[in-house]
Amino acid sequence: MDVKPILGGLAAGAAATVPMSVAMEGMHRALPRRERYPLPPRLVTERILTEKLHLPLGLRREKKMRAATWASHFAYGAAMGGVYALVEPRLASRLPPGISGAAFGAAVWASSYFGLLPALDILSPAHRHPPRRNLVMGLSHLVWGAALGAGVARRHPRDPGERGGGDSPS
Repeated sequence: MDVKPILGGLAAGAAATVPMSVAMEGMHRALPRRERYPLPPRLVTERILTEKLHLPLGLRREKKMRAATWASHFAYGAAMGGVYALVEPRLASRLPPGISGAAFGAAVWASSYFGLLPALDILSPAHRHPPRRNLVMGLSHLVWGAALGAGVARRHPRDPGERGGGDSPS
């Protein structure tokens, strides 16, 4: 098994977390005050560290929590980028990289916020959160996915005919 595409996916996933975070933070600030409670990366990290792992965070709790939130957010983005690199050859065979990546980002959002996180009792399902917050998170994952798709394509370009853009017969 060639690990280069997976390593490229890890790097692209971490890099794609930057524009995602910028978009997420910007949209979060535009929410009505009552909906501006902490974003999911913070809620998930805090819940895992304090309630699931029972880790004492000591006197510098806020500083440690911020650092842990950013570290876990980028690690999850990188890990999902590695997964994308594994499925990308099939997913992207007929789609431009930004579109296939955005579709993957939407799938990551849906499976995480409606499936994995509620199943592990880490976060309530997305349908229990305000619609505007779901919009923020959904759009942020589309940004992440589009950036991921473009990043993977730059690291491992394919023959244009493989993406449905060439003259080769299907």
